[in-house]
Amino acid sequence: MAKRDYYEVLGVSKDSSQAEIKKAYRQKAIKYHPDKNPGDNEAEENFKEAAEAYQILSNDDKKRRYDQYGHAGLGGANGYSGGGMSMDDIFSHFGDIFGGFGGFGNFGGGFGGGGRSSRRVNRGSNLRVKVKLNLEEIANGVEKKIKVKKYVKCTDCSGTGAAKGSSFSTCSTCRGSGQVTRIANTFLGQMQTSSTCPTCGGEGKIITNKCPKCSGEGIVKDDEVISINIPAGVAEGMQLSVSGRGNAARRGGVNGDLIVVIIEEKHPELVRDGNDLLYNLFLSFPQAAIGTTVEIPTIGGKVKIKINAGIQAGKILRLKGKGIPEVNGYGKGDILVNVNVWVPKDLSKEEKKMLEKLESSPNFVPNPSKSDRTVFEKMKDYFG
Repeated sequence: MAKRDYYEVLGVSKDSSQAEIKKAYRQKAIKYHPDKNPGDNEAEENFKEAAEAYQILSNDDKKRRYDQYGHAGLGGANGYSGGGMSMDDIFSHFGDIFGGFGGFGNFGGGFGGGGRSSRRVNRGSNLRVKVKLNLEEIANGVEKKIKVKKYVKCTDCSGTGAAKGSSFSTCSTCRGSGQVTRIANTFLGQMQTSSTCPTCGGEGKIITNKCPKCSGEGIVKDDEVISINIPAGVAEGMQLSVSGRGNAARRGGVNGDLIVVIIEEKHPELVRDGNDLLYNLFLSFPQAAIGTTVEIPTIGGKVKIKINAGIQAGKILRLKGKGIPEVNGYGKGDILVNVNVWVPKDLSKEEKKMLEKLESSPNFVPNPSKSDRTVFEKMKDYFG
């Protein structure tokens, strides 16, 4: 099923401010919150859909890529950013959205809603990798398997940080809340502030016996092979975000994302210009004058095209639909063949005599018609 437009999901426009986007998301989240709609699967899906939309539109970089390339710019149709968010992911990312909102007994799932104390949720850091693609891979889309060195969950302790058979104890400083509250007397009266517990780091518990393999962190460095489905039509510098495939979080929590930066390898004969491909065709003078058949390189292999007699240098031939597909999957670019007539630099005496005889022939005297426009005029049409 195709993803809905993120702006449509939240009911905002592209020029909406971040404050308006946040407000719209909060309204949707409150409307479809599971505590308000118990057992309603459709409401839960709407709740997740709104969170996914907010995850993209609240991030300036992701919003810019989405505005430019749509879902495919984020890999939305290929398992990339946003999709598959769990309820824990949503509350850990956006629990602050619900802060101070009452009315639901468990609103916020323990992540800051309904007046309940907020407990810190660890999040792994993002990873950034560069992936080189040739023109054929860009045109057709490709699955790439890459090996990355990253933090993964410790297998000895299953990511808990505690040695096998050991347990946790409740933090005595914060009494398991993950936060400490301080009251200060000021000239305005008493001021109450809350901050992350310095003893347990906001987790509310202490490991009684740390795992020797990960030293209690719950994560270790290791190599991981990750399969990435890259959609057709991507371009140099485009970034795709693979959700949850970055570094693992310490002692559980939410994994970071894997940011894939596209590097485009140069083609030996074709030059990319947006979704079009440019090819310089060089013809000899006899070929241009008499006409011929030539082979043109394309992404799918060579194709033969007919060159009409009398073709002029600077002529642009268009091979429709032989270029790069749109990243959103609608339409393709063309191959533009720029015709050049090769003038030999060194001639033998016999060749010079032959050309001197032709020089006085009426057919060899330049006599351009209106259709034989200059290269500059054609360039003006193409780029203007």
